[in-house]
Amino acid sequence: MKKYSFQVIALLLCMLMAVPSYGQFGGNFGRIKGAIEQGAKKNEIEKEKKEAEKKAEEEAVKGQGVVYYVSAAGSARADGKSPDKAKKDLQAVLNLIRDNGENGAVIRIAEGNYLGYMNSGYVEIYNFVTLEGGWNASFTERNPLKYITKMEPTQEQLGSNGSKGVIHTNRALDDVMAKKPKGTLVIDGIFINLGFENVYKPADPSDPKFGCPSKAFETGRIEDAIPPQVEHQIFHSDGWIAGNVIIRNCVFANGVYFALQFGSRCGEVEICNNVFISNRYGACRIDGGDKNGEACHVSFHHNTVAFSWCRDKEMADMGYGYECMTKINCDIHHNIFACNNMAAIARTHVLSGPDKPIEAKRVTNIYDNAFFMNAADLQLPPTGGGKWTNVKVAQFEDLDESLIPKVEGNFELKEGDSFIKALDQDYLKGFATLKVVSSSSFDRNSAANQFRNAIGMNMQGSETIRVSMYGNRYNFDKALQLFGAKAGYGAQKF
Repeated sequence: MKKYSFQVIALLLCMLMAVPSYGQFGGNFGRIKGAIEQGAKKNEIEKEKKEAEKKAEEEAVKGQGVVYYVSAAGSARADGKSPDKAKKDLQAVLNLIRDNGENGAVIRIAEGNYLGYMNSGYVEIYNFVTLEGGWNASFTERNPLKYITKMEPTQEQLGSNGSKGVIHTNRALDDVMAKKPKGTLVIDGIFINLGFENVYKPADPSDPKFGCPSKAFETGRIEDAIPPQVEHQIFHSDGWIAGNVIIRNCVFANGVYFALQFGSRCGEVEICNNVFISNRYGACRIDGGDKNGEACHVSFHHNTVAFSWCRDKEMADMGYGYECMTKINCDIHHNIFACNNMAAIARTHVLSGPDKPIEAKRVTNIYDNAFFMNAADLQLPPTGGGKWTNVKVAQFEDLDESLIPKVEGNFELKEGDSFIKALDQDYLKGFATLKVVSSSSFDRNSAANQFRNAIGMNMQGSETIRVSMYGNRYNFDKALQLFGAKAGYGAQKF
């Protein structure tokens, strides 16, 4: 036992001799311990970071849902779940998503012209999905301005799409009990042109009744009678949409009856970076479906809205760029509104009577927009007489703050602006010199009127209204030139 104790004491003495002092040993040990703890903490942070990134990636994939591929060169019998097995028919994929109940699915669409099932001229959406146009044929690059994904029906589709919007949302997207959004519908990079489906007068400037200002025009004025004209929206909803809606990077050209017209029951609607050109009735009208007027909001920004035409050639009503509706709040900013036939922005619908408290909660902000040669920049209800109150942009800051709380930064484009130069100059000149000529003939002493008067019938006359221009087709390729025409305002390049 004594021998063993001596050996232990000797070993301890050797250890103490190897270390200059206890203080130095303690300092080295503290530093080593701190480094180990710091390294462990760093590893723990890195581990947590990787776990967070993995979780975020999983959530992103989960949120995106199933991805489908559609190509004009695809196959009707393919499953559409990979680029090399792309389906040919966009409607077939939408039907498949409906049958599988796949809310959140993404449909990537390659360049080409898509006309729906059996070229009917429209597609119908049943789920909250993303339509993503602008892909190249191999789905390796996306550029909506380079790889044009469009829906451009012709008069061959008039018999099959007249009651549907070109993009039509089914009532399945609605829920009368919904208090919050049930999903998000995204339309991204789809260019829609009705200019070859509409009925126009001949492009003959020699005859005044054709409404064709010059030989530079593709068509005469648009027909405003039914038949032969068929009126339907470019984007339309059956009922309301109980979810968020995002419409971006699109073109809505030559619409015969609104470009966008739909109802929002609840959720956020974002309309951004689109070109609206030569649409009749109006470019955008979104109704609010919440009875309390609190669940719906529209953000309408960085859009180019030009040449919105009135309802008919008499040019007495409609013709709006953005039409503010009741029970929905909106922020309208960084847009370009040019040459709109009645008004760039209309806020003419107002709730009254028992619904007045709902109206009082409504917020409409209009700020940082550019205006050019609109009949009115803002149209409001009459103040005393029977006519609308037309307001120019220079008067915006004089408006009642309870009506338009935020109006800063709006301005009129100056002559020579880059955007004005980007417009089709022949079309612009025709609009700037637009004339409406009305003539009537009534002869109370004519034999026919004397006879009608004798038997108690109203006497008759005739009236002729001729316009030098009205809703003529705007060239689709020239519409694309409006992307990025003015930095920071209107639709930008992407």
